[in-house]
Amino acid sequence: MIWLISFALAIILCIAGVIYLISAIGRFGLFQRIEKKWLRNLLVLCTIACGFIIITVTLSFINALTVLLHVLLFFLLSGLIFKIISLGKTKNFRFYYQGWLAIITSVIYLGTAYYLCVHVWETDYSLSTDKDIAPVKIALIADSHLSTTFDGEGFAKHIEEIDSKNPDLLVISGDFVDASTKKEDLAVACKALGNVKAKYGVWYAYGNHDVTNWGNLGVTKEELEAELSANNIHIMEDSYEYIGDLCIVGRKDAHVASDRADISDLLSDVDTTKYIVVLDHEPTDYDNEAASPADLVLSGHTHGGQLIPITYMGVWLGFNDSTYGYKRINNTDFIVTSGIADWEIFFKTGTRSEYVLISVNF
Repeated sequence: MIWLISFALAIILCIAGVIYLISAIGRFGLFQRIEKKWLRNLLVLCTIACGFIIITVTLSFINALTVLLHVLLFFLLSGLIFKIISLGKTKNFRFYYQGWLAIITSVIYLGTAYYLCVHVWETDYSLSTDKDIAPVKIALIADSHLSTTFDGEGFAKHIEEIDSKNPDLLVISGDFVDASTKKEDLAVACKALGNVKAKYGVWYAYGNHDVTNWGNLGVTKEELEAELSANNIHIMEDSYEYIGDLCIVGRKDAHVASDRADISDLLSDVDTTKYIVVLDHEPTDYDNEAASPADLVLSGHTHGGQLIPITYMGVWLGFNDSTYGYKRINNTDFIVTSGIADWEIFFKTGTRSEYVLISVNF
């Protein structure tokens, strides 16, 4: 819902913004040489349209919309800055500083945001528990949205890097695939997961995009489960399993599954001497999970807030209990990852793509 509202507002702002940009960009010297205003405005509009089409074809419509909104924002900000600077001046600037500042800032800002999205960093957490368990290292990924930011081979390279860190288990907290996922990428990615040497294996719980995408999935649920199972990946769907000192719990997605079990019911008979790790794609049930026997809850879904100023909107509107990072409530630790990739927008501001390594009792 938050994305639908954001996109609707973005389109309305873009329409108004294009009108403003025609005037602002038309002040560059190249366009000022055109005496006829209607022709100048038409050429500026064609320039904006060509840039929009190129980004749409290269990336996608939503990414082109994102770029347009940021360029508009920086033109507005630079206009405000030079409006303040020019107070008291009797002559106009001879050079169009406002326009060049907006263009340069847009390129640097969006270039950095693209880099933060398509590159993947390691984020580390160190936790402790009073339970009598051997030290364990958990690797967490979420929101790979396979075939978007990277294909199956790109995903495999990231998995090889994670595997080189020698985790005891790898967990996937939802949105492994989505509507863009190609079957060949799914096969390559699952094979890479099957090659992970972690002694406790690979565990997966569903996210909202794994199940529905406002249309047809790139791969069916049956195809997804077949590939995962063929590579010995544990599929957790309102279920739990014991392995070593651990109890791994996987929940159905909070908003897609109408029959999702309450966490209290799901864990009613669990062995509480085990260290209980809950995979819950959406960070939306913290109070109930904190009141349950869960020791650690691992989520994704938010993409770390994705873009400023959307960053904390999900928490402010009550959709999420957390946007990113670590919280401790009662005796339960909560971690939300920004995700290893992205769904559609190839830009991240105020956050970055990551995989997570969690050391418990080291």
